[in-house]
Parts: sequence; C-alpha cells; structure tokens
Amino acid sequence: MNELTPLASALATLLKERNQTIAIAESSAGGLISAALLAVPGASAYFLGGAVVYTQAARRALLRVPDESLAGIRSSTEAYAALKARTVRELLGATWGLAETGASGPTGNRYGDAPGHACIAVAGPVERVITVETRSPDREANMWKFAQAALELLQTSLRRA
Repeated sequence: MNELTPLASALATLLKERNQTIAIAESSAGGLISAALLAVPGASAYFLGGAVVYTQAARRALLRVPDESLAGIRSSTEAYAALKARTVRELLGATWGLAETGASGPTGNRYGDAPGHACIAVAGPVERVITVETRSPDREANMWKFAQAALELLQTSLRRA
C-alpha cells in the first residue's frame, strides 16, 4: 500500500493496544482506506468492516440512511461525512467510525465541488471533521491523498482520545 503502510501499521498498533475497533464508510477513496488498514497482519483484531458508499442507493442499502434523514445535508460536506462516520460506527458496533466523501476527479461533482475536494470525519470517543482540497484533477492521486488524510485524521483522533 506504498506510503500508507507505515501509517496503517501505526494505527493498527494503537487500536490493538487499546482493544478498540474501526468501521469505514468511504466513497471517493474507493476502498483505499479500508485496504490500507486490512493490509496490516492481524487486522481482524480491530477492523470490523467497511463499505464504498458511492451512490445514494449504496447509502440507503448499506448505511440504512433514508433520504429524509438528509434534510439540509448534501453529499461531499463535513455534515455528510460526520453522518456517515456515526452511522457506520453504530451499525457495526465499533469504537471508531471513519468516513470520507468527495470528488476525486478529473471533474468536480454535481454539487459544484472541484476535483480534489473531500470531507473526512471520525466518530468515536472524540469527533473530528476536516475538508481536504488538493486542487488537482488527477483522480488516482486524489484518491491516495484522501486515504492518507483519513488515516492521519484517525491517528490524530486516537492520540487525543
């Protein structure tokens, strides 16, 4: 998993030492967040599950979030990322929920966000949300940046909990 491996390994160590678990709901990162965490041997001790929630249909089916729960919230926002993080945490009974939503590129999304825009949230003993703007149309590079930012946010949150 290239440069994500040392970060994922450090997270694995922290989660295992604390006997804590993680659940993931990502979209624009395309599964890279989950893959990085699962690439570490012993992942079954802390990784409860993850989903690429890329469409409204996936949100409804996998996260069980009905349309009416999104009143005043749209995709690719910090509020939506926080909702996804809280929901996946609750559904899987994890200590931590980590979620990402955005526009990987090469164009922006239908909401007007530029390519390289992502919102990432952690829900657990502490909650944090960030927005990442790479300003790049490079889809794959953005996906890797989103995954890295998500893992870094989780690391910061674990250290503050």
